[in-house]
Amino acid sequence: MSLKTPVVILNFKTYLESSGEKALDLANALESAGEESGITMVAVPQAIDIYRIKEETNIPVLSQHIDAVSPGGHTGSNLFESFVASGIDGTLLNHSECRMTLADIAEVVKKTKEAELISCVCTNNIETSVAAATFSPDYVAVEPPELIGTGIPVSKADPEVVKGSVSKVKAINKDVKVLCGAGISTGDDMAAAIELGAEGVLLASGIIKAESPKDALLDLVSKI
Repeated sequence: MSLKTPVVILNFKTYLESSGEKALDLANALESAGEESGITMVAVPQAIDIYRIKEETNIPVLSQHIDAVSPGGHTGSNLFESFVASGIDGTLLNHSECRMTLADIAEVVKKTKEAELISCVCTNNIETSVAAATFSPDYVAVEPPELIGTGIPVSKADPEVVKGSVSKVKAINKDVKVLCGAGISTGDDMAAAIELGAEGVLLASGIIKAESPKDALLDLVSKI
């Protein structure tokens, strides 16, 4: 599966504003904003909310994490086969709040490819972006963890990490798309990310905690 770019990927994390019934409300806001703007909007809800969102909306849905485990005795783990059964379109991997080893990233990316699902590997700098690109995921999302949730966009605070990641990743595999994360919340932020070479954004609290998530999403894509 491939996504039309530019793409907006919204990580629901575990905010109360994006859990349970509100997770479905947020997914509906994503779907509506996507229909109005023509921009691809992707939901990344908690595991427990995936099936319902897939049943009641038509937007792409990624899981927040998948463990590199096989079926069996792995209590508390996130099994790839179970997520596939829930209807996911792909997964985030290696978010700064859920780090993985390189070996585990490689294993899960391989599984997504075999199942024709989307993989988006999160990185924190140019070097880890390069390492992630060697696994040929669909997306690398670079977001310095110190800027996550601050409202200070990486596209302005550290533009070189975006430009450098785009340049280095494309040198390894031109088919891997680079996304910009951390602090992204406004139309100016997304426009700046696209200008730096990113093909979309990964964001969370700036939309989730907005008074009207749909309006915030439409503002986000208003300048591209």
